[in-house]
Amino acid sequence: MQVKETVADGLKREYQVTIAASDISSKVDARLDELKDKVRLNGFRPGKVPVAHLKRMYGRSVTAETLEKLIRDSNDQIFTERGFRLATEPKITMPTEPQEIEDVLAGKADLNYSVAIEVVPTIELADFKTISVEKPVAEVSDSDVDDAIKRIVDANRSYADKGEGAKAESGDRVTVSFKGTIDGTPFEGGSAEGIPVVIGSGTFIPGFEDQLIGMAVGETRVVKSTFPENYASAELAGKAAEFETTATLVEAPKDTVVDDEFAKSLGMESLDKLKEAARARLAAEYAGATRMRVKRQLLDKLDEAHKFDAPPSLVEQEFELMWRSIKAEMESTGKTFESEGSTEEASKEEYRKIADRRVRLGLVLSEIGEKNKIQVSDDEVGRAVMQRARQVPGREKEVWEYYRKSPEALAQLRAPIFEDKVVDFILELATVTEKTVSREELYKDDDADKSAA
Repeated sequence: MQVKETVADGLKREYQVTIAASDISSKVDARLDELKDKVRLNGFRPGKVPVAHLKRMYGRSVTAETLEKLIRDSNDQIFTERGFRLATEPKITMPTEPQEIEDVLAGKADLNYSVAIEVVPTIELADFKTISVEKPVAEVSDSDVDDAIKRIVDANRSYADKGEGAKAESGDRVTVSFKGTIDGTPFEGGSAEGIPVVIGSGTFIPGFEDQLIGMAVGETRVVKSTFPENYASAELAGKAAEFETTATLVEAPKDTVVDDEFAKSLGMESLDKLKEAARARLAAEYAGATRMRVKRQLLDKLDEAHKFDAPPSLVEQEFELMWRSIKAEMESTGKTFESEGSTEEASKEEYRKIADRRVRLGLVLSEIGEKNKIQVSDDEVGRAVMQRARQVPGREKEVWEYYRKSPEALAQLRAPIFEDKVVDFILELATVTEKTVSREELYKDDDADKSAA
């Protein structure tokens, strides 16, 4: 095999490779000799089929198979000898002239092909002991628990019929049937019957609930409302609609006594146990928020400490995935770049930078994991699959089968587990300083979502 480097541009390499016809022929003959003892042909005893006869019958297919293996092995040798880690699959360019192809298959000519690759750069890892991050910690207060209990009460509130002639007030639940039109024309999803609406809950489009105030059972009125500009259906976003609405039931919220009986109605032993459960859930939520903020800080530090050129093809792939998601979201919500105070070109530039960051951080985390032998066990992946299965009660077997048959889906589960294990490894070495903060500070939006890997 002869190898000549023809391109060395940044992370891009290209090689012209020549495999001698004599090498191809010897490999083909060796393969045919192997087949001699396996092939069964009429008129020949097992193992006695002449190689020349096999070559006449199977020569072209065996040659094609041999060439495929030679190319694969040759490429592996090129990359291994040069210590390359590939960013993408090699791009192989084979001969296109029919006569040249025929001569190679017939064993009369050398095989000449080119292989283009993009390599992962050498990454010099930082000293993680020099990294410092601040860990914001929020304690669950009694008022936090009280607020959580109030939300539970509101979610489980019961209502009682206000009786004949009673008018709906804010906080009441009104069951309505309605027929919606836009410019006098009915629209899909604009009509429904027996829909309970809690006035003031903000669950319906703006203005709808307030116009139910004062309605009595059997009363019909036209409710006018405008769909938000960011409404999920682009066809309805920003459109003014009219709903011919009839009230069929008006109910007032019943006072809820928060005591042991209320807790038991939710399956808890007592009110104290309900509060303990609410506190534990809040603590878990706060811990999750703390983890996210620490991880964001750490990724920022890793980004600052590891500056190198990311493989362009990987950046482009990441950008395309992100951009398709952005475009799909904008189409579904009816948003435009202008309504977001930007332009398409400016947004593309911003997301290309984010894609570049994500690729570089992914390579850094991968390098850390590889050098420190951090691995994800099958048991850890199995637990992740089990967790996904629990999220769809009644379809657990279907979920298990999906992941069992889909290596790509399993890889998607494995990736975040690996990332978290690498993050934990770095945090063990880094300096982590705890800081007590309020709940509001913990959940403060620091615009780091976009940049997080």
